[in-house]
Amino acid sequence: MPQLPAPDYPADVRARLEADAKEIIARYPDSRSALLPLLHLVQAEEGYVTRTGVRFCAEMLELTTAEVTAVSTFYSMYRRKPSGDYQVGVCTNTLCAVMGGDAIFEELKEHLGVGNNETTEDGKVTLEHIECNAACDFAPVVMINWEFFDNQTPETAKRLVDDLRAGRQVEPTRGAPLCTYKETARILAGFPDERPGAVAATGGAGPASLIGLRLAKGERPAPRVVAPRGEVPHEAPQPGSAHLSSHDAPQQTSDSDPAHPAGPAAEEGE
Repeated sequence: MPQLPAPDYPADVRARLEADAKEIIARYPDSRSALLPLLHLVQAEEGYVTRTGVRFCAEMLELTTAEVTAVSTFYSMYRRKPSGDYQVGVCTNTLCAVMGGDAIFEELKEHLGVGNNETTEDGKVTLEHIECNAACDFAPVVMINWEFFDNQTPETAKRLVDDLRAGRQVEPTRGAPLCTYKETARILAGFPDERPGAVAATGGAGPASLIGLRLAKGERPAPRVVAPRGEVPHEAPQPGSAHLSSHDAPQQTSDSDPAHPAGPAAEEGE
């Protein structure tokens, strides 16, 4: 049976969203170009792109619901069903996979009792495997609401999701402080992050990603101590120093794991 027309938002919600949508549309010479941020806007309202959200976008941009649906189902960043406050994505592309991403994803599925694109019963965490997020220097990478958690292991990843479900604060390896998925969607719609200090905390690329630029400028990076397989390094890393990337450390260490401080100790992959 064909679906009935999608219901509209309540009047107060509709008025608020219309004001935000008009602000977004005014940024573009062609209103149709505002579709992607408008989809983020309706996702910020309900946590995913509902039929009501599709109808709203279509009416604001004078498009058909079929045109809006075609776009919203093309991009994986738009959810198609209710899910958790925290989207936990494990990169399973080649480098992350061989550095431990596959193992992290499998252990998180068992630990959380969910499969790919499924949500825990408490509605806190949605787990998914994701494609490359351009953070190969810090593999294996887990992203939570699009913030980076670098150099992860199965154990650190399980602690992360446990902390999220318990309401404890977790800090990304780099980037802005973590917020909920709805809050993230509103920021992606083009509205400022109004949390104190959040914008200043975004920072830039990590040191491993900047090595090529520094070499191009004629700078010489500090030498890395990587011992031959089975041997102890002649020079131990200084306490508290962070390694440049996951390739300078064995898989069982993690820069985000205080109990296992990362540092160059063996050949890549050992």
